[in-house]
Amino acid sequence: MNNNDDPVLSPGQDNTQIMGLDFHNPVFPLSALAILAFILYALIYPDAANSHLGFAKNWSIEHFDWLFMIAGNIFVVFCLVLICLPLGRIRLGGKDAKPEYSLASWFAMLFAAGMGIGLMFWSVAEPVAYYTDWYGTPLNTPAGTPEGASAAMGATMFHWGLHPWAIYGVVALSLAFFAYNKGMPLTLRSAFYPILGERTRGWAGHIIDIFAVLATIFGLATSLGFGATQAAGGLAYLFGIPNTIGTQLAIIVAVTVIALFSVWRGIDGGVKLFSNINMVIAALLLLFVVIAGPTLMIVTGFGTTALDYVGHLLPLSNWIGREDDTWYHGWTIFYWAWWISWSPFVGMFIARVSRGRTVREFLIAVLLVPTVVTLVWMSAFGGTALFQASNGVGELANGIGDVSLAMFHMLEQLPLTGITSTLAIILVLVFFITSSDSGSLVIDNITAGGKTDAPKGQRVFWAALEGVIAGVLLYGGGNTALSALQAGAVATGLPFTLVLLVMCFSLYMGLHKEWRELNAVPTPAR
Repeated sequence: MNNNDDPVLSPGQDNTQIMGLDFHNPVFPLSALAILAFILYALIYPDAANSHLGFAKNWSIEHFDWLFMIAGNIFVVFCLVLICLPLGRIRLGGKDAKPEYSLASWFAMLFAAGMGIGLMFWSVAEPVAYYTDWYGTPLNTPAGTPEGASAAMGATMFHWGLHPWAIYGVVALSLAFFAYNKGMPLTLRSAFYPILGERTRGWAGHIIDIFAVLATIFGLATSLGFGATQAAGGLAYLFGIPNTIGTQLAIIVAVTVIALFSVWRGIDGGVKLFSNINMVIAALLLLFVVIAGPTLMIVTGFGTTALDYVGHLLPLSNWIGREDDTWYHGWTIFYWAWWISWSPFVGMFIARVSRGRTVREFLIAVLLVPTVVTLVWMSAFGGTALFQASNGVGELANGIGDVSLAMFHMLEQLPLTGITSTLAIILVLVFFITSSDSGSLVIDNITAGGKTDAPKGQRVFWAALEGVIAGVLLYGGGNTALSALQAGAVATGLPFTLVLLVMCFSLYMGLHKEWRELNAVPTPAR
């Protein structure tokens, strides 16, 4: 409910109702046209698209590495400060608002949407890659040494810990606050109202929302396309199913069909259900690795990994005088640009399911709890992988070959390989489903002018379009077209970095004004 007299944006106020649809004009049609134009470009000229967008990605990473690093550090400090300030007592939705979801379901949804799928692949591949100098080492630490192992675990945690979740937290908190406390639409433009004012209803707001739609759908389609090739590789490795374009397209179709079912049922009947399934399967797989792997090393490794993370946090956060350019640009800056390009999608979905939480509770859950869970996960999977690599056990002793098979190579050296590897494939596919359906709900929010009750057909349209984009690009242009799409998504990280920095200032202005109004002393009646 709006608690001030300022004019505000309203959900769906500029929408067009036609043929049973209810969409924002011009965000919906312009987003659809831009997506169509890009797909045609990537299909007709895949090599040129990959070259041009790859150049844009590499140029932004090479010339603005300092901006990505400074911004990432600012986001972490900003979130930690908000946790400590009295502003943390502000409740999203007003002082009487109640949470819509239990803590367990809430956390499962935000974690599954945030980075669950990435942890499945990179928790094994990344530490081994750093330890074996697959593509540079953190801070030029000597590969294959105890110091190299420590740096590998610390750097992996650096990429999956506080910094990415702070990026998501800034966007999510901004959107939730302006939507639930100020009555504005749940779209990216609303977060800039304190700065842009009524211009957020015009082209400034349109451009912000269109960019958010493009970054979201391109990022999701890229992940779905590459994920299909990775899942197909796992099926070929385990069961001998040929890794052909037909198998990859079949995986995309299957994931998209299930995602359509989930999107149709909405958050409660779809996204929450699959997110809870995710967490159960992930917990079982984690427990198995702890018991069947080097248990003592994993248990003690939790503290060791935490110390590795803390010990490398400041050196890895520095951007001045770095001499490990290959590793620094190829890993850290790429990750920061990727997390930022995904932030509209993940941030908006987290905002969608977070009404009723206080700012402090919200940021602790979004920032600190996932970091602790990632510590546990990395200690088990990354620690086991490094143990195998450093002791000459299995395929990982030879370093990283096919990244998509690293998890299966690690599980191959543990008992019940067939069962656990099948569970891993199921978990990967369910994570893809939750990413797809939550992303579709987010895109529908934006293109429906911030309405959360738009017709189901619109949700289905965006979920189907993700699968179509991934399938068409994979079939028509292969990995070259998908790489172009990924490069385009990463290249959006540079302008979005500036957007998020402005968003921090805008959010603080909004929270500070809200706090003053909540604590204003009423004027005595005369």
